[in-house]
Amino acid sequence: MGSIDAPTTTENGTTQSHAAATADGDQKRLASANGAPAEMTLESEATKKRRSSVLPLEVGTRVMCRWRDGKYHPVKVIERRKMHFGGPDDYEYYVHYTEFNRRLDEWVKLEQLDLDSVETVVDEKVEDKVTSLKMTRHQKRKIDETHVEVGHEELDAASLREHEEFTKVKNIATIELGRYEIETWYFSPFPPEYNESLKLYFCEFCLNFMKRKEQLQRHMVDGKKNKVYGQNLCYLAKLFLDHKTLYYDVDLFLFYVLCECDDRGCHMVGYFSKEKHSEESYNLACILTLPPYQRKGYGKFLIAFSYELSKKEGKVGTPERPLSDLGLLSYRGYWTRVLLDILKKHKGNISIKELSDMTAIKAEDILTTLQSLELIQYRKGQHVICADPKVLDRHLKAAGRGGLEVDVSKLIWTPYKEQS
Repeated sequence: MGSIDAPTTTENGTTQSHAAATADGDQKRLASANGAPAEMTLESEATKKRRSSVLPLEVGTRVMCRWRDGKYHPVKVIERRKMHFGGPDDYEYYVHYTEFNRRLDEWVKLEQLDLDSVETVVDEKVEDKVTSLKMTRHQKRKIDETHVEVGHEELDAASLREHEEFTKVKNIATIELGRYEIETWYFSPFPPEYNESLKLYFCEFCLNFMKRKEQLQRHMVDGKKNKVYGQNLCYLAKLFLDHKTLYYDVDLFLFYVLCECDDRGCHMVGYFSKEKHSEESYNLACILTLPPYQRKGYGKFLIAFSYELSKKEGKVGTPERPLSDLGLLSYRGYWTRVLLDILKKHKGNISIKELSDMTAIKAEDILTTLQSLELIQYRKGQHVICADPKVLDRHLKAAGRGGLEVDVSKLIWTPYKEQS
């Protein structure tokens, strides 16, 4: 086994190290002139060699990445871009955290990546081709039909891949809206001249957007004209809704904007849109609560408000599909609370149609909600509601508290068909 002799001091005060080895021929351990073991130098060289062999990382590479929680998580490289100042291997990488929703995708620097965990890049097209050869056409069709992400149920497999390819990289990283700077979640198809803008500044009153803070300040002085509010609202919403279709023809929709008011004015916290005429009985097309105002009950308030409008119209309603993951959770919570409150107070039998008439909730939504809670059974050709009080209390507790209450006595609104 190799050993290192104690250093000796020369007359000029420098140190020298001598390496010794046993006669059995074991590998020597060397010491460098500055006293650091040479094996560390060799290790460093190995690290550099490995870095040069894997850098720059290819799109599709899987590697561990240090996230904001300080821990390493598995990611897949979606895109890369050259640093303006740096060497040939100096890139930033846009990564998808495979454990989380796409809203957390982000650009990261090389130092956040653990290069020792790099996995060999697999050509997914080749892999799919090899896999498909091993499957029958029926098996492949079944996989394509079932492998659809939540919120994209209306897309077939080919359309979903096209959507993901087109929207894979967030084009706007942050926005400033009022007193908040907000990290965005998804790609939004802003006009091409905004593609190089990592941050946009929104006027919170008319929703015009600008590239520079100075432009926003001039705009706030010049006035707040509302010529393209609907389209700007759609641009803004798309930054936080993965599945949303951007509506350029906003004439088909009514927009209901919820605001917090203070001495500076009215500040938008969220909104929902509603088709003027919906053949599918949709009472809500798109809903969003901006991230700084979430978890305050505003989303639940907007949902409840949309159903109060349906009651005014004398119709039952349902939200337009697909719902986002957060939207689905909000609706399930709303349906659960409304239906169980009625079942808890109601004496005697009640039908699904009667529940629908009382709540303006579509019968299909009532049925799926009660089935998910195991409160409905199918007997003798009809659905029967089983409402045990203790079970109702347990489900109500799990559903959590409701949002802000809608004071119907203050609602002044005329259905659109009566306005024309």
